Amino acid sequence: MDALGQNIPRIALAASAPGAIPWMVMIPIALLSLALEAQVDFARQVHPVLVARCGACHTGDKAQAGLDVNTRAELLKGGAGGPAILPGNSAGSLLIRRVDGSKEPRMPLRGDPLTNEEIGILKTWVDEGARGADPPGVTRWVAPLKPRKPEVPGGGAHPVDAFLNAAGDPVSDAVFARRAYLDLWGLLPTPEQLAEFEAATDPAKRTQLIDRLLRHEKHYAANWIAFWNDLLRNDDGVTYHGERKSITPWLRAALESNLPYDRFVAELISPKGKRGPEGYILGVTWRGEVPASERPPLQAAQNSAQTFLGINLKCNSCHDSFISNWKLKDAYGLASFFSEKPLELVRCDVKTGEFSQPKFPFPELGAVKTEGSLEERRAEAARLFTSPENGRLTRTIVNRYWKKLFGRGIVEPVDDMAAEPWNPDLLDWLASDFSEHGYDLKYLLRQVMTSRAYQLPSIDEESKPGARYTFRGPEKRRLSAEQFADAVGSITGEWRPYPSNAPSPTYFAREWQLKSTALTRALGRPVRDQVVTDRLTQPTTLQALELVNGSQLANWLREGGKRLAGELRPAPENLFDSGMFRRNPVDVDIDIKNSSKLYLLVENADSYDATRVVPQWRDAVLIGKGKVRKPLEELLPAGADLGKLSLPSRLEVTLPEGEYTRFQATAGVSRFSQTSDVGPAIRFFVFDREPDPKRLVKVDGYLPVAGPDGPFTSDTLTARLYKHALQREPDETERAIAREVLGEKLASSRVEDLLWMLMLAPEFQYIR
Repeated sequence: MDALGQNIPRIALAASAPGAIPWMVMIPIALLSLALEAQVDFARQVHPVLVARCGACHTGDKAQAGLDVNTRAELLKGGAGGPAILPGNSAGSLLIRRVDGSKEPRMPLRGDPLTNEEIGILKTWVDEGARGADPPGVTRWVAPLKPRKPEVPGGGAHPVDAFLNAAGDPVSDAVFARRAYLDLWGLLPTPEQLAEFEAATDPAKRTQLIDRLLRHEKHYAANWIAFWNDLLRNDDGVTYHGERKSITPWLRAALESNLPYDRFVAELISPKGKRGPEGYILGVTWRGEVPASERPPLQAAQNSAQTFLGINLKCNSCHDSFISNWKLKDAYGLASFFSEKPLELVRCDVKTGEFSQPKFPFPELGAVKTEGSLEERRAEAARLFTSPENGRLTRTIVNRYWKKLFGRGIVEPVDDMAAEPWNPDLLDWLASDFSEHGYDLKYLLRQVMTSRAYQLPSIDEESKPGARYTFRGPEKRRLSAEQFADAVGSITGEWRPYPSNAPSPTYFAREWQLKSTALTRALGRPVRDQVVTDRLTQPTTLQALELVNGSQLANWLREGGKRLAGELRPAPENLFDSGMFRRNPVDVDIDIKNSSKLYLLVENADSYDATRVVPQWRDAVLIGKGKVRKPLEELLPAGADLGKLSLPSRLEVTLPEGEYTRFQATAGVSRFSQTSDVGPAIRFFVFDREPDPKRLVKVDGYLPVAGPDGPFTSDTLTARLYKHALQREPDETERAIAREVLGEKLASSRVEDLLWMLMLAPEFQYIR
């Protein structure tokens, strides 16, 4: 990058820093305002903080550790650890010590710690004697189990808007299109798609766009599969010390066919046949000794309860939970549905001599069949999970989808569905409407996305101590790691090929199909050995470093700059590709009559010990006219030995003009390389032109999104990049900067600078 380009990323990065007032300024102001309060009021100041920051885990019948923070009386009573507050003594109060971190673990366990201002309010209130009555009208929230469908408030509005009383002008067509494309396809609309949508005059065009996007099975599935991979602990191409089965073929087919959600869950809980998703229930079979709570049946109980019911059974898989009312017997009762034989309860890895029987977390659903084969018990679990009377199933998925679309769940945190929703009627109506329409996930998306609420301008939601959440619009959401990568690919035309082991051509893939990288992990893609229901989306130092200095994005934009500037030449195609090779030799017989050179490459594919792999080109000969055979070694430098190559290996051979028509050999490895402690996994290639190390494998021409069609001038390229990346035209200032960056004649290094400027802009990285 040139001097101007080197500064652009730094400027963009600085611009992306959240907040306008430094925290070191805000804290003294907050503390000063607190000190000026004559007396902290429980109902007006303390109770709202406790409900907003602690209430998700510590209210209702299942208040964790027996501690309920909903009333002053309950705080004085406390929970398993004794009284939560000691009036006049904040330093000795368990509640204060937990939230300020002086006693581990710091609370809340999930989410951000309380702010200094929030802790200050609580401390001051306790030190003042914890005076004040419980707020009038306080009632204890009890999460219902059975479905409930409230009446939609009158007025003829969209049902979602009727419950929210949502008001305000909707976003522009361009902003709406960006949201809809990213939420349904995970892709930015191309300039051509956006122009077509903006030009349409039908008043119903937004609903029509949603319907059209939902009809595209492959793009829809390619976006939502990342969400479900997180929830279902599914990943491909990942090496584990234990064993697990991928469910990708089943999951992709389920999404493409829009499998009804009750059947979706039932097939995961009770898989049938060789093509079923058994890998979900089997979990990870770790090698070596593991805690009893990590055994596959316990994993199945924990994962299914968390994913489908919003229940955390992890603590009570080892002992009675300290943070909820769930007991060891509850975890083992659910795990027993997924075990070949009765499970002995193990408390903190000490056997108890007591054996469990299948037991569902909600006995209200009726009698449970406890006998039968493993297949029959799984089927019984599937029946209970998907029972029409189990409203927790539909409420949980509706809440997860709402958070995906709006940035905040109706219940927070999303894995604690016992917590009080900020709008119980909206949640219950959506859940009942969803089940009444055949558990159709696409219907659920359409129902929510056609509301005015979804189309309101996005907001920067701030956590305000003492304030109950009020819906004001969708929160700004960061592009997911997969969306960011796919956006870069679609804008530049540079996509990564799928790492196929077969010798046949591969294809350009979307990011969900590829292994995670340093870049995508920094952007929030998780390691899926645990259920992940809420990705980290806050900016981090690692993320900033990877975006600005990481090699993947830098290389990506460099190649993209070459392509857009017309400087990227097509990669030569190989004449031979062995595919991934382990032990059995592969014959080579290729036409070289039009070749003047040969390049023989051997690449490591995934060998256990690559340093001990010895590749070999055995019996390598050139075949000439009259079937003349010439050993290839005669054309190699003295001392070259085709039977003792290193890994990787590259040989370049100049051919006598017109003398030879075929190259024959056998590709293999030495017998000393074939032991299990070496584990060879390599790939042989032959080229007749200088190979591109980044494009050794043939790739078919299909792109997930049609590439940009040049050639471009400075102005036409600027207009296209802004329209594709930001869904708008550049303003005059931006256009002038772009002209200065690009100069008179397009050059890849200058195009790269403009790409850096756009990719690091907050406007690009967020769904606004």
